[in-house]
Amino acid sequence: MTDLLIELFSEEIPARMQTRAANDLKKLVTDGMVEAGLTYASAAAFSTPRRLTLTVEGMLDASPTTVEERKGPKADAPEKAIEGFLRGAGLTRDDLEERETPKGNIFFAKITKEGRPAADIVAEVLERTIRNFPWPKSMRWGNGTLKWVRPLHSILCITSSEEGATVVPLEVDGIISGNTTHGHRFLSPDSITVNSFDDYTSKLKSAHVVLDAQERADAIWNDATNQAFATGFEVVKDAGLLAEVAGLVEWPVVLMGEIGEDFLGLPAEVLQTSMREHQKFFSVRNAKTGRIERFITVANRTTADNGATILAGNQKVLSARLADAKFFWENDLRVAKSDMNVWLKSLENVTFHNKLGTQAELVNRMATLARELAPAVGADPDMAEKAARLAKADLSSEMVYEFPELQGLMGRYYIEASGEDAQIAAAAEEHYAPLGPSDDVPTAPVSITVSLAEKLEKLNGFWSIDEKPTGSKDPFALRRAALGIIRIAIENDLAISLNTVMPTEHAEDLLSFFHDRLKVYLKDQGIRHDIIDACIAMDGNDDINLLVKRARALSETLKTDDGKNLIQGFKRANNILSQAEAADGVEYSYGADVKFAETDEERSLFGALDTSEVKIKPAMEAQDFASAMSAMATLRTPIDAFFEAVQINADNPTVRRNRLNLLSRIRTVCSSVADLTKIEG
Repeated sequence: MTDLLIELFSEEIPARMQTRAANDLKKLVTDGMVEAGLTYASAAAFSTPRRLTLTVEGMLDASPTTVEERKGPKADAPEKAIEGFLRGAGLTRDDLEERETPKGNIFFAKITKEGRPAADIVAEVLERTIRNFPWPKSMRWGNGTLKWVRPLHSILCITSSEEGATVVPLEVDGIISGNTTHGHRFLSPDSITVNSFDDYTSKLKSAHVVLDAQERADAIWNDATNQAFATGFEVVKDAGLLAEVAGLVEWPVVLMGEIGEDFLGLPAEVLQTSMREHQKFFSVRNAKTGRIERFITVANRTTADNGATILAGNQKVLSARLADAKFFWENDLRVAKSDMNVWLKSLENVTFHNKLGTQAELVNRMATLARELAPAVGADPDMAEKAARLAKADLSSEMVYEFPELQGLMGRYYIEASGEDAQIAAAAEEHYAPLGPSDDVPTAPVSITVSLAEKLEKLNGFWSIDEKPTGSKDPFALRRAALGIIRIAIENDLAISLNTVMPTEHAEDLLSFFHDRLKVYLKDQGIRHDIIDACIAMDGNDDINLLVKRARALSETLKTDDGKNLIQGFKRANNILSQAEAADGVEYSYGADVKFAETDEERSLFGALDTSEVKIKPAMEAQDFASAMSAMATLRTPIDAFFEAVQINADNPTVRRNRLNLLSRIRTVCSSVADLTKIEG
């Protein structure tokens, strides 16, 4: 067995591309090896800003020789058919063997594929991988034809075993493979000769390169949190930034600096966003005051002055960035305190969609819808309308223009500064929520109303111009909007009739879209699609919260033995009844009377239905579907006993009719919560 080590050494690879590139290298090389018959025990890929590395352990020394028997044409087939078979198989006429078969004499050929040394296969696969590497963006350099994300400098490709290490000979666009690499660009730039993966990682670390991205991330986080803790501060968690910064350095050196006093009055979110987006700095919060007062930067080298010069330079750049943010903030505050209508007026010049008008027109529609929704949510209509009109005012602010990700949040700050009610300010921040499945939903009545209005108006608008999601494409995030409405209604226990707030001409299609989103949402909670379909078949299916209550109650009941057997009893009753009604041409839906019962089981079922109906009716009125289903489940035993003891098609027509009407009563009672005919199984 042999181990393989590959390193592709280049100029800096963008951090966002590194993980995917390492995985692509692993897949392309290992898939190519396996396809060529070269199996292995394990493989792992790594990345740094300047290198992609692949280690393969337990690789065969050579691919095995294989023999394949291939059936050819009949012996008396046309000559051209035989020649075609020979060309396809890479054989001559002498390689064919004629055999007698029940279908006549047929040519067979044995194709022997000789094994190849591992080095030959690896060289072939790696060259193909390099030349066809799937970079999102790539470039050419010099006079070469090779395309790579940044200029490729060297290829390290060696096999190693107990006998030692051997270079796999390979040349790509003038770059010849070898057994050398380089350490850190500044700290250890000299050439390094390696003979195995362990030797490689050890020498790289000695040359100030940490190969494993997770190891770099862990080192950054541990050092950052320790430095902050020692001075009474805490680092604001940011997993995305941590992963990105780990991809920017090969030898992480954590430095903590102070934010200028002039900038501490900026909102924490502004400080954090500016430092993250522009400088890739971590925010450091004062544990006592809660303010962001310091920052963490990660250098790619050690210095004689312990990073003082680097830190001073970063502080200058940061001060310039924060000075811009401070300027925007102060200008915006002046507008907010004087007249926010200036911002609302400017929305008339901002197009929302070429077929749906301007942002100002969108806001007007939102405000109208918010007033309409307010009573159902329990919000004050005047306040809800005003909140909807101000919710998007911050889109005209300089701060949001600079940092679009702060829209909504800055709206809250500006509305608070203007002296408006805190509920209106909160609605501005929360009206986009939830943006994702894990986001919190608004809970305050005004915020709920504006959030619903924003999402419903978006759906209504795009349905009116026939711009709907297709396949995986959803450029206007309409699926997310529908899911947001669903979550708001469910998590706030809201009873809202969607049909009343959707255009009549599109209501049916749009409601079907909501139902599809609801199925996806409930599927993740373990509720089957047929259960949802059974509930959708009932009246009031435009009330999402009501639908979910029905579905959850039915789902829980069907998890019990009584529930499963009840469904079977219902289906048996429904089938017999449906067949009888079709044959007789009448509907058996009235007149079941216990006085015509002839058996104890029949009388017992009458009594059980009476008892359950007493419990079911008030439960249904209270929308307590769990209690209603629980009462239905008690019918399982008497229904089973009834079918075991009673023949429906009695000779006496009165008795038969009474028993069919009794089945109709079973159907009616069991269909109170959902249409059980749609339940599968």
